Amino acid sequence: MTRHDDNIRLHHMLDHTREAITIIEGRRRADLDSDRLLELGLVRLVEIIGEAAARVTTEFQQSHPQIPWPQVVAMRNRLVHGYNTVDLDVLWDTIQDDLPPLEAALTSLLGP
Repeated sequence: MTRHDDNIRLHHMLDHTREAITIIEGRRRADLDSDRLLELGLVRLVEIIGEAAARVTTEFQQSHPQIPWPQVVAMRNRLVHGYNTVDLDVLWDTIQDDLPPLEAALTSLLGP
């Protein structure tokens, strides 16, 4: 992989992070229980963020420890492999609490 590939993956992470954050604006955790499309959409966005993170080169990851690479990838793995036991509280908390700092870190690397 080249630096160009890493840059593409980082943009994928940032775009999908922003989209997940935007989708939950004005919503409550209880909305996940009653809106299957919301649940599916958010799960997919977080999966993509983790998949893109997993494809960023090890060298780049090591040089940017402000991104919680292992946790981002682990969340993706939990969603994909535990698709039938997704904890919606964890999903909600991840988007609400963990994605805004991830967005800030990625924006710092890539610019607005």
